[in-house]
Amino acid sequence: MMDSINIVPAPSAPVINPQTPNSATQTSLRVCWSLFSDDTVEYYELYYRPVLEDTPADGSCAPQVSKVKVKETHRTVTDLLPNAQYELWVTATNTTGISPASEKTLYVTVPSPPAIKQRECTSCPEAALIRWESGNTNPVDSYTVELREMGPGASESIAESVVAVPTCQCLIQLQTGRRYLICVRAVNIGGPSGRSEVIAVATTGTLFYLLEDTAHPCLSISEDGFTIFYEEEELPISAMALEDNNNAFTRCAAVLGDLIPVRGRHYWEVEVDDGTEFRIGVASEDTERNTYLGANNTSWCMRHILTPSRHKYEFLHNGWSPDLRITVNPVRIGVALDYERGALSFFNVALEQHLHTFQCHFQNYVQPCFGLDNPGALTVHNGIEAPKYAFI
Repeated sequence: MMDSINIVPAPSAPVINPQTPNSATQTSLRVCWSLFSDDTVEYYELYYRPVLEDTPADGSCAPQVSKVKVKETHRTVTDLLPNAQYELWVTATNTTGISPASEKTLYVTVPSPPAIKQRECTSCPEAALIRWESGNTNPVDSYTVELREMGPGASESIAESVVAVPTCQCLIQLQTGRRYLICVRAVNIGGPSGRSEVIAVATTGTLFYLLEDTAHPCLSISEDGFTIFYEEEELPISAMALEDNNNAFTRCAAVLGDLIPVRGRHYWEVEVDDGTEFRIGVASEDTERNTYLGANNTSWCMRHILTPSRHKYEFLHNGWSPDLRITVNPVRIGVALDYERGALSFFNVALEQHLHTFQCHFQNYVQPCFGLDNPGALTVHNGIEAPKYAFI
């Protein structure tokens, strides 16, 4: 009789392990799998392809499948897309044949670095609000904000991190009178992205930009975001322009500033000239857009009016102003908002002269507001340290 022949069976299907944290880069994935048997295996073949949202249901334009031959039960695949999902499966082969394919498993490469929106970042002496764009088509799990203090006495090696930030903004508590370098990373199971571009944030004063989407159509804003212009030739206001932007002022030629939502002390200055009629102060974010600043109960403002005989100043809230006369026309006006004391004060900066204070408990956050009632311009100066007299 012939000796019996031992036939090696074909391998059973391998099992791809779930993706482990920090197992990827922007362009690579480390993939591991295993066999739940004592099968003899000569080699494995790992298959992978990107998962694209726009792939037709019939598979006519399905992404190309890549394949790599492997001796071990792990492999790092490279030359991949950032923040992309990949579908992976594996087969095992020996002299007898090829195993069934494993079940398909999804892995993801790490995200691309976020992009900080510097014109939407605001700060004050106690905190900074950092906003950014994800820059990724696939969702990320969270973000990490990294900050490092600058200047004498600050350690170059020590950085702080705010982790597990769920959205594309973060309010960070900081120390007064310091400078910080801040960047953001996006995080998914594959790991953290590279750092975003770094921005510098100072906590010497309150810094904000103008909210261009609130600007009346007759206003234009300078490239640096701090000067407002009302042109000599009045621009036609089309109904379409107003319909497209429900957040813009429609009656008063005004714009709001994007003040950080921190209930502390905030100070900024406004530069004007004698020939410009203006309104400056604060308003609730939801203040009515079809009224004038100071004419309702959600805005408080200083108004300058040109009359044939003199310069007239009003301090308006809900349409009422006390009877005050200012003898020296201010060309640079300081505005001090103190949430704790419930006070909004105005000053002639050149003379260090107090002009008026509104006493009000601001139940909601308010925003700086700026309006022009005739052709002209005004410039906002912020990010500056408040003078001592502003919060006496």
